[in-house]
Amino acid sequence: MCHMPVVAGFNITPVKSTALQQPEEIELRAEGTVGDRRFLCARSTGERVTGISKASLMPIRSRWDAAADRLELSLGDARVEASAHGGGQLIEVQLFDRGVPARHVGDAFDAFVREVAHDDTLSLWRVDEPEYGGGRHRASVVSRASVADVGGHAGDERLDPRRFRMLIEVDECGPFEEESWQGKRVRFGEAIVRMGDPVPRCVMTTLDPDSGVQNAPVLKALAEYRKVGTELLLGVYGDVERSGVIRIGERVEVLD
Repeated sequence: MCHMPVVAGFNITPVKSTALQQPEEIELRAEGTVGDRRFLCARSTGERVTGISKASLMPIRSRWDAAADRLELSLGDARVEASAHGGGQLIEVQLFDRGVPARHVGDAFDAFVREVAHDDTLSLWRVDEPEYGGGRHRASVVSRASVADVGGHAGDERLDPRRFRMLIEVDECGPFEEESWQGKRVRFGEAIVRMGDPVPRCVMTTLDPDSGVQNAPVLKALAEYRKVGTELLLGVYGDVERSGVIRIGERVEVLD
């Protein structure tokens, strides 16, 4: 058992399903992490991008200047940068666990994502606050030891934790120790999170986090020993009980 787990890393992105960023610190609030998944790609019917269809979006890099309210998307030499106000058409986008209100951002962004994804039905939308484009549970946690254990079953002991797109990665823990925190209050830096259920995994975990190429048998590995009912599980969800800043290297303290 681990006695002093620590925060090892973060994964956020202004635009859902695009390339992840790894900041040195985050500000976690009840409504989610500041700057994370404020935007998403969807169709005008409210249908979200799902499954393997997300692969084409993963190499896109997004940068949002919240103070100036401007968004930049880039891929290679291609780039678009414009206001991210989101004052256009209002729709409800159907996420995995709920619908969220979102407003059209602008035609320039539509043109960019459509060319990259080779899908002329996509548009870029800004999710109305206090909602955001992530899950109903505003935090998610996985230990790097758990990822390494799954990697051993998948033939890659250096499996990249970014494949699982979890908000918080922790270290100095045994494999799957984070599951023992379910139902407990856990302090991460200034924030306190009530840990919840395990996270069911999907085809996204088989995709290279940089290129979107499907290149690892992660689901097959999870099916060998991490299957409960019909779900393949890794990591745990969490709900924010106290907002605060979390920094890499800070201790993780189980309070209950």
